[in-house]
Amino acid sequence: MQRIRYYYLIKLQYLGFRFHGWQKQPDVITVERMVERTVAFVLGRKNFKLLASGRTDAKVSVNQTYVELFVDESPLDLVEFLPIFNKNLPPDIRALSITETNKDFNIINHPKQKEYLYFFAFNEKFHPFAAPFMTYFKHELNIELMQQGAKLFEGEHDFWSYAFRPKPETITQGKIDFCELSENDIYSANFFPEKSYVLKIKGKGFKRYQIRLMMGALFDLGRGEVDLDFIRKTLNAENRIKLEHIAQPSGLILNEVQLED
Repeated sequence: MQRIRYYYLIKLQYLGFRFHGWQKQPDVITVERMVERTVAFVLGRKNFKLLASGRTDAKVSVNQTYVELFVDESPLDLVEFLPIFNKNLPPDIRALSITETNKDFNIINHPKQKEYLYFFAFNEKFHPFAAPFMTYFKHELNIELMQQGAKLFEGEHDFWSYAFRPKPETITQGKIDFCELSENDIYSANFFPEKSYVLKIKGKGFKRYQIRLMMGALFDLGRGEVDLDFIRKTLNAENRIKLEHIAQPSGLILNEVQLED
């Protein structure tokens, strides 16, 4: 008997601070594990499959991304499913919408653009409540120089230096459509520091730890440990510069995933 399968696209957001990333792993709490458990509870069965548009690391948050849901046997009542699904999700995970798709759609292969934000502050230590949203950097930083460095990442480059443990077959050539460092005017709270900053990055895809390695290089630049010429050299893979400074994960947010028609 031929299996009947139904296909759905869930728009999702979550605060990543207490999770060990998206992907399900033994003995730790992950976003995938919690979403999977909730779907199983709501449906009352386990004959379904989840597929995410990408993985996030531990403590990385997501403002908006997509998860594909494959359900066997019978279709979902979308009007009924969404509120019940949200009611049973943990408070730090929320489904924004669910729409039906078809077997020709694949969330992994579908063309998309991702926008990431990295928030940080320096000098006076901020309130502990801000820790899930931004990174505290204890050293003085030259923001103007970091802004110049951020612009160097734009365009086509070989990001070998910004690929975590690349293998010989790893494709490190890529393109960053937009990269800008500015004062934070996106998120605010009464426990945030008076002044904070955000690095905004847009591109079709990024390697594991790539943005955190880029942020680490910008922190080193802001401290005066490297110069702009060093950043330029890291974007030439022939130099084989291995970077060690991976910025903390809690300041990183996947802000938006845009799917192309």
